[in-house]
Amino acid sequence: MSQITESPLATEVSAFLNELAQAASPTTVTAYRRDLVALTQWAEIQGLEAWEDFDVGLVRRFLGQERMRGLAPRSLARRRAALSRFADHLVRRGRLSHNPVSLTQAPRQPRHLPHPVDIDRLNQFLDTPHDDSPLARRDQAMLELLYSSGLRLAELAALDLGEVDARRVRVIGKGSKPRQVPVGRRAHDALSAWLKVRGHLAAPDEPALFVGQQGRRLGHRAIQKRLALLAQERGLAEHLHPHRLRHSFASHLLESSQDLRAVQELLGHANLSTTQIYTRLDWQHLAESYDAAHPRAQRRRSPADDTSLDDSFP
Repeated sequence: MSQITESPLATEVSAFLNELAQAASPTTVTAYRRDLVALTQWAEIQGLEAWEDFDVGLVRRFLGQERMRGLAPRSLARRRAALSRFADHLVRRGRLSHNPVSLTQAPRQPRHLPHPVDIDRLNQFLDTPHDDSPLARRDQAMLELLYSSGLRLAELAALDLGEVDARRVRVIGKGSKPRQVPVGRRAHDALSAWLKVRGHLAAPDEPALFVGQQGRRLGHRAIQKRLALLAQERGLAEHLHPHRLRHSFASHLLESSQDLRAVQELLGHANLSTTQIYTRLDWQHLAESYDAAHPRAQRRRSPADDTSLDDSFP
């Protein structure tokens, strides 16, 4: 990991990161450290001697350079967010009168529709029999819980025994926000089966709900690898990862309920606009069904008929 040398600029960054570590996850602190190392090194090359001179012009030049280096829009947005939070820290400390990052625009993010697994295919995958070993019961419980409750990978990995009961699971989501989500019947049954044999694997002092063969909490990478392997073993002809099950949870629930606010709460989205991507997915599904079923939606085409109506729309 890159290290910040203790220059006057870096000293203030270190103070901010120590403050951030009191409330944010280690992953967030590591990401912000990387972003602010890059900023500090660049600012020193520019001759900046004190953060009091950190202004909107410097912010724009730094972000412009990062864009020219080929930083992806998502990474650039995260870097800007780190700068903004650090600038807020400088304002609180009286080093700046205002946050100069707030005067810049966030980079436009490409909107990628999520790719849920077809509901029938997913049900067939989840209903595939397993060998009933402790590891198989654990894997089945993870699969069912991810799909039943729409959990993020980090939320699933962080679960402790006391955070799950017969009807709900309590998690800490992004921004350290707690929420409760229901546990469906099939997930409840799978969790009950796993808890009966969890003691065969778990170390006596291990609080984690899901553990590996060494008896300790199962890590993010291990969970991802298990899901990918299960997809291969059970004949699911597509890549499976935890977020894919979360997408499937949201898409299938919204398609059935049409309750966007409820889905937002269950997913733990701070903004409704984040959840609304699933309405576009549902619209895409409806449009495809319309094209396939409506008697006036399609017309027969001859081989010579190569024109497209799409070209006539702005």
